[in-house]
Amino acid sequence: MKTSFAVVSLAAALAVPQAAVRELQTDTSPRESRIPAGPASLYARDIGRGQPIVVLHGGPDFDHAYLLPDLDRLANEFRLIYYDQRGRGRSADGVRPEDVTLASDIDDVDLVRRHFQLTSTTLLGHSWGAVLALEYALRHPDRVSHLILMNPAPASAADVAVLRKAYLAQLGADMDRQREIVSGAAYKDGDPEAVIARYRIHFKHALKRSEDYEKLMARMREAFFSQGKAGIVKARAVEDRLMADTWNVASYDLMPRLSALRIPTVVIWGDHDFIPAEISTHIARAIPDARMVTLKDCGHFAYLECAGDVRRVFHDFFRVTAPPARESRPAARTDRSR
Repeated sequence: MKTSFAVVSLAAALAVPQAAVRELQTDTSPRESRIPAGPASLYARDIGRGQPIVVLHGGPDFDHAYLLPDLDRLANEFRLIYYDQRGRGRSADGVRPEDVTLASDIDDVDLVRRHFQLTSTTLLGHSWGAVLALEYALRHPDRVSHLILMNPAPASAADVAVLRKAYLAQLGADMDRQREIVSGAAYKDGDPEAVIARYRIHFKHALKRSEDYEKLMARMREAFFSQGKAGIVKARAVEDRLMADTWNVASYDLMPRLSALRIPTVVIWGDHDFIPAEISTHIARAIPDARMVTLKDCGHFAYLECAGDVRRVFHDFFRVTAPPARESRPAARTDRSR
């Protein structure tokens, strides 16, 4: 097993003006669809042309909205396929939290793959989405062509403990204020103002630059108000279900199983991420021949904070791993999403 390490600077990315020109030519017309999923349906949005990439958002109580519009910058070179995971965002209708499990989320990844007629696909998982990507790849390795794990969350209970220790140290006295918010009636009822107040503390140390932090907070604020109280409470209950299947299990550990993967993998971590480097390192070392790329002056939201660097990482990764040259074709649309 070998893991390569690289440090990318923002200055290097800015030295490639062609990338900025290509961004202006991006297909800015996303295609929306709904994917039947038993009594419910999954909201999906795809944009761009080329190598298909299924995007797995984080949270796990978030939806895909926080990734936009920044990740769409890659749509002039890749076909980005987003969806809101079951019980979250625009995939919440008709879903009971008790019906959502890790197994159902893994099955939903496959529903998305089949809906878009992909024999195998690249999975891009951000934060918690990286854990979901690994869980899916372990069960269906023949259906995953590449793995991009961006700012990954812990993939073992041991690393969850590492994250919690670092998180408490980062927040310091702010942890008391966060506990006060979380224990309050407004937060428990899903009041968007209370929720955004909590996340302003939660992500206080997650980004390098204050302007990027404020952009993220503005987008999350919009998303929480769009969800409304009922949607927020449902998504939080879904998160509790997923935690019960993973991080809250003392024996949870994907590391030994990751050694069986033979999927080209890149792990992207920012040197100002609030998730410690060792968590990304453990994942990269566990997967044979995985690469770990460290982005300088970048935090937990690499696609937002270091867009040029992320593009360069994608270029290098796909060039080395020689992805299929064929362009994917959009699937036929189902019901126009609301």
